[in-house]
Amino acid sequence: MEILLLWAGRIAGIVGLALSAWAAYQRLTGAFFAGGFQVGTMLLAGMTGMLIACFCLLLVLTGRSRR
Repeated sequence: MEILLLWAGRIAGIVGLALSAWAAYQRLTGAFFAGGFQVGTMLLAGMTGMLIACFCLLLVLTGRSRR
């Protein structure tokens, strides 16, 4: 379970960071919509991915300290 949480956290973090960076770039170029979604919604989805990554990695860290 620890390995699954670790990889899920890593993948969610990378995807969230990439999505946030892409949404910020789109907004700086003046686009309000990208791929049928508002750019703000894409930024929020990226931030949510990074939050999920933080929780997964926090669970791994707290699980290690209990042993």
